[in-house]
Amino acid sequence: MSPTPPARRLRLGLPRRMFSQMLLMQVAIAAGVAVLATGLFLAPLSNQLDDQAMRRALAIAQTTAAQPQLAEDVVNTPPTADGPVQREAERIRRATKAEYVVVMDWRGVRWSHPTPGEISRTVSTDPGQALAGHEVMQIDSGTLGRTARGKVPLRDDDGKIVGAVSVGIAYDSVRARLLHAIPGLFAYAGGALAVGALAAWVISRRVQRQTRDLAFSDISALLAEREAMLHGIREGVVALDRAGRIRLLNDEARRLLGIGDEAVGRSLDEALGAGRTTDVLAGRVTGTDLLTVRGQRVLIANRMPTDDGGAVATLRDRTELEQLGRELDSTRGLIDALRAQDHEHANRMHTLLGLLELEMYDDAVDFVGEVVGDHRATSEQVIEKIQDPLLAALLVGKATVAAERGVALWISDRTRLPDRLIDPRGLVTVVGNLVDNALDAAAGTPHARVEVELRTEGRTAILRVRDTGPGIPEEQRELIFTEGWSTKKPPAHRERGIGLSLVRRLAERQGGSATVDEAAGGGAEFTVVLPEALAEPDLEPALTVPPAPQTAAEEESR
Repeated sequence: MSPTPPARRLRLGLPRRMFSQMLLMQVAIAAGVAVLATGLFLAPLSNQLDDQAMRRALAIAQTTAAQPQLAEDVVNTPPTADGPVQREAERIRRATKAEYVVVMDWRGVRWSHPTPGEISRTVSTDPGQALAGHEVMQIDSGTLGRTARGKVPLRDDDGKIVGAVSVGIAYDSVRARLLHAIPGLFAYAGGALAVGALAAWVISRRVQRQTRDLAFSDISALLAEREAMLHGIREGVVALDRAGRIRLLNDEARRLLGIGDEAVGRSLDEALGAGRTTDVLAGRVTGTDLLTVRGQRVLIANRMPTDDGGAVATLRDRTELEQLGRELDSTRGLIDALRAQDHEHANRMHTLLGLLELEMYDDAVDFVGEVVGDHRATSEQVIEKIQDPLLAALLVGKATVAAERGVALWISDRTRLPDRLIDPRGLVTVVGNLVDNALDAAAGTPHARVEVELRTEGRTAILRVRDTGPGIPEEQRELIFTEGWSTKKPPAHRERGIGLSLVRRLAERQGGSATVDEAAGGGAEFTVVLPEALAEPDLEPALTVPPAPQTAAEEESR
């Protein structure tokens, strides 16, 4: 015989499936709300009924006291059971179904009462406030038991207080109304509970279908895995809802975009501001591996719509790769320049050797002095006008590259730059990009020339780079500053359309501007204005040298 299977233990507690848990919790909440609402309704209902009874008693008393004959009868007739005051009060009591209508004189002596034996006696409760001219509402006990009362002063034709009117509503009738309302209230609460239970079942079924009948523990595990994955990957992730609001940011996205948790729940335009990055993430620019610039970072963005109308965008940091690409371009240019210099140097050495073999020593000395002097003159000219070592070194190197490419690189006579730059590396980036673009544009043109003018006005640095290239059409003068836009064929290792965008970003970050116009005589002229680019001088006078006067030729060319 097979062994007897072990008995299953009875497990108490919540069910494991989300559908069952949600249904149970919602029904419990609906029942709790129904009970709470019933209790909250019953609590003030008693007070409301008391207030209604007191106001009704006060209204009857006011109506009774408003009869002018009543005050005259109180003054001119004695308090008797068959007097005019008693007859009028009883008529009003029967008509209004009040417990009593008592009329009293200024001493508190009754002129009317449902019990005739109480007439001509002093009232059992203090009538002082009513006789003092105040209207009174209260719940109190008297000769007829507990009642809701209203008391008003009784005035003659001249407005003088001659007594008071007190009206009472039986308190038992108020309590009966309260008890009568309870069954109906419970019926409504039961109906609301039934509707709530049905709605809870419908909602739970919908949630069951959407969550594929997962347990809370399963969903919790999925969320934990998602959080670990989102914050562990080295790509930025931005999730948007159907209205275009940010609903999720991982750590890398916060770093790349330079925003924090305050951006969650806001639209892209509010969180990032206008620009290409916002347009790419919002889907206003379509495509794959879209290039954009955020601050000083070069980003590659991809956007994928979701079934609920939102979207998920991923961001990759390409800044270092872009920098490496630019360094590779510079290295290749330097290698080409060195190769050309090596060829030229070999020619010069052959010339020098020939002069020495021919024993033309004076000519050899003059030849060497001329070659060395040209290079020294170029370096001294740059260092004299540009005192910042980084920029001076950059332009000396660019002059050598330009010469090998057949382009004359000129430093304008107006150039004066003291060694007080706040961000020299930023200005190096601006000058390097503009000079490289100018060399590319001017290379191969007749009388190719690039002119660099870098001067200061106070603490503002003004940079102009002119070339003799084909120029830029007027309709494209704003497009060239757009990220990813370029007329050049991109190299294999990186994208084009970054340099000018970075130039404008660097300028605007300092409150300046970057523009392009047509240069005098043709070609393009780029102008970059950088306010507050120089630090305050430590000593007076300021290091900024006034612009040199223009020559007639320069004035004519402008």
